Amino acid sequence: MTTPVLEDINADFARPDRDVVDRLAKLPAANIGDAMDRLGVADSAIQAIWSGARLAGPAFTVWTRPGDNQGIHRALQLARPGDVIVVCGGGDESRALLGELIGERAINLGLAGFALDGAARDAEALGEIGMPVFARAITPAGPYKNGPSRLCTPISFGGLPVLPGDVIIGDSDGVVVIPREQAASVAQAAEAVFADETNRRAAIVADRR
Repeated sequence: MTTPVLEDINADFARPDRDVVDRLAKLPAANIGDAMDRLGVADSAIQAIWSGARLAGPAFTVWTRPGDNQGIHRALQLARPGDVIVVCGGGDESRALLGELIGERAINLGLAGFALDGAARDAEALGEIGMPVFARAITPAGPYKNGPSRLCTPISFGGLPVLPGDVIIGDSDGVVVIPREQAASVAQAAEAVFADETNRRAAIVADRR
């Protein structure tokens, strides 16, 4: 079976409204997970590879052979500014799917970051350039580049289904996935969770005085 050429890939999938993504980006991933009844939370092994990284944007999905980043290079040709490239890499930790050079390209393209069910490398350098990357592991071993890969299809990521256009949020707690059609309602519910927790924290502080 041959890998589809770029012209065969529908990268013009529906994306959520930018203002909804911006609202979700301001909220802790934990509050968003609570607002979804604790569903939509990716495997806890997938974490930011540098301290302080935050991720928010619609998913541009990549399904690749473990340890191979051909699909990521193809995705860089089609993803739009603000997209998060989300990679189903089979959970492989033996080969890094990307590093600083791909991070630099992503910055130039205006991408929001990467979420990898696989490994990354150049963690310190990616932090220095400010490219958010969430991954299952860090390793210096480089990737294969032979494929095959599939773009803009439903994938499995950290134990969750992810469709193109779903909202990806990542912070120091990990990654959550919000179905695109539920993004506005989840934002409203998560804002209510955040407000409630803020009020409870204020009450605890007041009781200490």
